[in-house]
Amino acid sequence: MGPYWAGAAVAVTKDPRSDSARTFEGLQALLLSLSDVSVFLQDVAELAAGVVDPPASCGITTRDHGQAFTVASSDERATSLDETQYAEGDGPCLQALRTGHPVVISDVEAENRWPAYVTRAREAGLKCSLSLPLTVSGETLGAMNIYGFDRPHSLDGEQRQRLEVFAGQASGALRLATRHAADAQLREQLEAAIGSRTVIDQAMGILMGQERCTAEAAFTLLRTHSQNSQRKIRDIATDLVQRVSGVEPQPGKPFDT
Repeated sequence: MGPYWAGAAVAVTKDPRSDSARTFEGLQALLLSLSDVSVFLQDVAELAAGVVDPPASCGITTRDHGQAFTVASSDERATSLDETQYAEGDGPCLQALRTGHPVVISDVEAENRWPAYVTRAREAGLKCSLSLPLTVSGETLGAMNIYGFDRPHSLDGEQRQRLEVFAGQASGALRLATRHAADAQLREQLEAAIGSRTVIDQAMGILMGQERCTAEAAFTLLRTHSQNSQRKIRDIATDLVQRVSGVEPQPGKPFDT
């Protein structure tokens, strides 16, 4: 884990024995043990469902090329309500994703927005919901959708405040998670480049011994062969090393974690 993760945990100022503190500590633990963004978001959805009392359902919506989809959910009820909105083309989670502002339904029975979706939500037993944007560096990357099935208004007041704080914490964690994913991709690219350079250096050493020439002249031979055969220099070098040694070229040493 990169060194900057050690300072990534979010400070908790509440009594560590309280439910809120334990919830936020759980989010920090997820962040510090992060290995995959999709797994991280799934764990966040399950943790968010327990932020309120009684527990609710949570789905996390994101989008790719303009198409919204549920990337993680605490249970099938959340997934179903998310997908109902996608099918209708509108709903609270899509509005939160589109506008970057929270969207609340305090009482489904009194709600007159999104009539097609609300009808389906009532049939599913939904009582209230809260959709909170997950905003990273000014860009809304997703929406955290909390669905309450116990009673109307159960996500109002203090419960809503707790969820909004949690969403803010989750947004900060998501920023670091996506940054970590980008860093991991860059690391893979760098290791591939180092591996290519290592094989080329091995091939140059062989040519310098065979042709009794300088490193510059050996590289020129590889480049000329590459241009004439329209193949990558790495592939030419790999063939040469394998032909001379009889074994696959050894890759470069990976970065230490």
